[in-house]
Amino acid sequence: MIEVAIMIEGQNGLTWPRWQAITQKAEELGFVGVYRSDHYTNARPPDKESLELWVSMTWLASHSTKLEFGQLVSPPAFRHPSITARMAAAVDDLSGGRFHLGLGAGWQEREHDLFGLDLLEIPERMDRFEEYLKVTKRLLRSDEPVSFDGQFYELEEAILLPRPQRAGGPPIVVGGNGPQRTMPLTAEHADEWNAIGLTPAAFAEKNKRMDQLMADAGRKPADVRRSMMVGTVFAQSDAELDKKLEARGAKADELRDRGVVVGTADEFTEQVMALGAAGLQRVMLQWLDLDDLDGLQAMAEAVLPAAHGS
Repeated sequence: MIEVAIMIEGQNGLTWPRWQAITQKAEELGFVGVYRSDHYTNARPPDKESLELWVSMTWLASHSTKLEFGQLVSPPAFRHPSITARMAAAVDDLSGGRFHLGLGAGWQEREHDLFGLDLLEIPERMDRFEEYLKVTKRLLRSDEPVSFDGQFYELEEAILLPRPQRAGGPPIVVGGNGPQRTMPLTAEHADEWNAIGLTPAAFAEKNKRMDQLMADAGRKPADVRRSMMVGTVFAQSDAELDKKLEARGAKADELRDRGVVVGTADEFTEQVMALGAAGLQRVMLQWLDLDDLDGLQAMAEAVLPAAHGS
C-alpha cells in the first residue's frame, strides 16, 4: 500500500484556470493530495507564469474538502519564519487540518538574483535554514511566548494568536536528501521527510539511514512519515511514450536509473508499487503538463486501484 499524490511545478506556467482545474480534477479522481513548488520563476529562461504560493494555498483550502496539500518546499529567503508560521496556521485552520508545511533551504540561484534575494553560500544557507526551521516550529507549537536569539533571526516574547486549531499546527515537512545537514535536521525536527527522486533501492538505503538518525535524536521511526517527489513520464500508449522520451532526449532505463517513474499503465504502476515495497508511504508524482487532464485521469485509473489494494 502506498498513498499517491500529485506534484506540480508552480513556476511552470501555473495560472488560476490551470490551478483550479488540476486541483479539482485531482480531488475528483481520488488522489490523496496536491503539492506544488514555491518559486518565483524558472531556473532557466524563458520565464513563465508563476502563481503566488500562499494565495493558491488559501484558495485550495476553501475550494476542496478531502485533498491534503502543501508546498515542496518554501525557502527562508522568501519570507521571515514568523510570516511563514502565521500563514501556515491560518491556511491549515481554513482547510480543517489538511495543510502540510514544506520547508527547505533553497537552491535556485536565478530567482534569487532576479528578485534581489540572498541565497547565501551553502554552509551559511544551511545554518539559516536550521534557524528558520526552529523558529517556525516553536511559533507553531508553543502556547507560551517565544524568544530566540540567533545569527539570522531574533524574537522576543513572540506568540501566534489565535493558536492553531490543530494541536501543534500543520505537520512540518522537510525536503531533501542531503546526508550531512538536511536529513539530521529532518530527524530532529520534522513530522515528514520528503525525499527527492530516488530509485527504490536508493530510497531503501536512505530510509535506513533516517531510522538511525531518528534513533540518535531519541525518536521512533514512526514519528516521521516518509514521502518522496518523483519525476514522471506516463503515457497511454507505446507511441506516446516514445514521443515523450524523444522530447526529453533520454531513454526509459536512463530515466528510471535517475529515479524517474516511466512507462505505460502496467509498468508505471509496477514502479510506483516498488517504491511502496521499499518503505515509501506517500509518493508525489510530478505532473508537468498542466493542461493534460485526460492524461492525469489515465494515470489515476492506472495507479490508484493498485495503490489502494483494489
